[in-house]
Amino acid sequence: MRVETPPRPVSAGHLIVRQLEREGIRRVYGVPGESYLDVLDGLYGADITTVVTRHEGGAGFMALAEGRLTGLPGVALVTRGPGAANAFIAVHTAHQDATPLLLFVGLIPVADRGREAFQEFELAGWFGSTAKKVVTLDDPAAAARVVAEAVHTARSGRPGPVVIGLPEDVLARTAGTATTVAPLQVARPRATGAQLAELTGRVGRARRPLAVVGGEGWSAESGAALVRWAAAHSVPVVSDFRAYDAVPHHLDGGDAYAGSLGYGRADHAAALLDDADLTVFFGTARTDVLSDGYRRGVDAETVLVLPGEAVGHCGRIDQFITADAPGLALDLAELPAPAEPLAPAADPGRLEKAREAYLRFSTPAPYDTRHSYVDLDGVMEVLRAELAPDAVITFGAGNHALWPARYLPHRSPSSLVAPRNGAMGMGVPAAVAAALAFPGREVVSVAGDGCFLMNGQELATAVGYGAAPIVLVVDNGCYATIREHQEGTYPGRPSGTHLTNPDFAAWARSFGAFGATVRRTEEFRAAFLAARASGLPAVLHLFQDPAVRAPSPAL
Repeated sequence: MRVETPPRPVSAGHLIVRQLEREGIRRVYGVPGESYLDVLDGLYGADITTVVTRHEGGAGFMALAEGRLTGLPGVALVTRGPGAANAFIAVHTAHQDATPLLLFVGLIPVADRGREAFQEFELAGWFGSTAKKVVTLDDPAAAARVVAEAVHTARSGRPGPVVIGLPEDVLARTAGTATTVAPLQVARPRATGAQLAELTGRVGRARRPLAVVGGEGWSAESGAALVRWAAAHSVPVVSDFRAYDAVPHHLDGGDAYAGSLGYGRADHAAALLDDADLTVFFGTARTDVLSDGYRRGVDAETVLVLPGEAVGHCGRIDQFITADAPGLALDLAELPAPAEPLAPAADPGRLEKAREAYLRFSTPAPYDTRHSYVDLDGVMEVLRAELAPDAVITFGAGNHALWPARYLPHRSPSSLVAPRNGAMGMGVPAAVAAALAFPGREVVSVAGDGCFLMNGQELATAVGYGAAPIVLVVDNGCYATIREHQEGTYPGRPSGTHLTNPDFAAWARSFGAFGATVRRTEEFRAAFLAARASGLPAVLHLFQDPAVRAPSPAL
């Protein structure tokens, strides 16, 4: 007779790691702290790669990028007080961007609470207004359940961040015979037949319909399905701010993509939103940036397709479908081909004109070879020719982001990581995480000189873990976005926006990365190919005309 061996007691910290393994987490990102030593010990020999970063902000952004690209929550580990403060930027970004993220924060021992202990702070007070959920582990036996519920909350409905506090003494206590628990199923609600019929009826009656796409979870199949459905109904598709990879920009047999909304958008895209008599939002809502400050399209007939609450929405809601937007796109694609529309189109060539306007806007202008600086239009032309269709693009916030957002097309899902909340410093850590998550895909980050040095130290993380993103650092010697605002509001009075920069290429080489300086546009292609051939993380230091603020006018 076989005698069952009773489960061995395990600490709460080790049980947390085992539950993360069971949830499918492949990597965690963090800066070590004495407040969560038992979790670090549990990670020793685990089937999870511990990526040690150089700053908690970098760890948070890497975890956020992992969540954006894979659909599973990215995981960051930080210590109490200062460590948690440094990671806050990623929590705010995950909240406004609706990205699944878990932030584990080591805390002081339970007995020391309320005594102004070393690095003590109030977890819920700090994060309660920004995270979907803030919880502190006080029962070692509950460790697996707390992790499972955190993963479920981060992924469910409107995705977002969950913050878990880990008192250091609780982590080291035995969880008894507690074991891991089954991951909780995430609901992906589907639209009913009646809801689909109502939606298609509205589209058939509209004279100037528009589809706006955004949010997380889009696949190659669902993105293509939405574009083909829209093309069949003569509906232009525009994307939310920095959700450019939700649908393919170029698709055989159904080119309906007409550009993006938000900062850096084309006038033709804003006109589509203004003129629409029906706007269908797939996975996003009519929010601040998308609507140019709650001003555009607010009175149009509106359909929302969202998995959860309409956070930040402004204006009308005539039909609200609580459903997974990518799943609804697949359902629409299975419906019979449309009959004649119930209402004649206001402009029979509207979709074709929108598409043509997008193609003109997204085509770089020829650069002047006599120019003594690097013209980013020419740089984008090289990247358009060289990058694979599934290349991942990352950038942070600043005027430098206008060029990749406008000129680099997306043909594959999970090919963009950029902050919708305008957080600077995200591009480099996001590129490192993307290269680790997708080792077979090329990763390029476009960074401004201000944005780059906010988390450029994570180049050391890339070297240490064999990630090889190529980072383009655009050097114009100033915080250009703010300088541009100053030039418009306080002309001739630049203040607090000047930057003094190092030799970024030499700096990169000091880490063991590839570094090259590019002073003229025609030098870029050779430098980019050399960076790619090196097989190393790479920094290309591009000198831009300090007077340039935006891409050239559309052709």
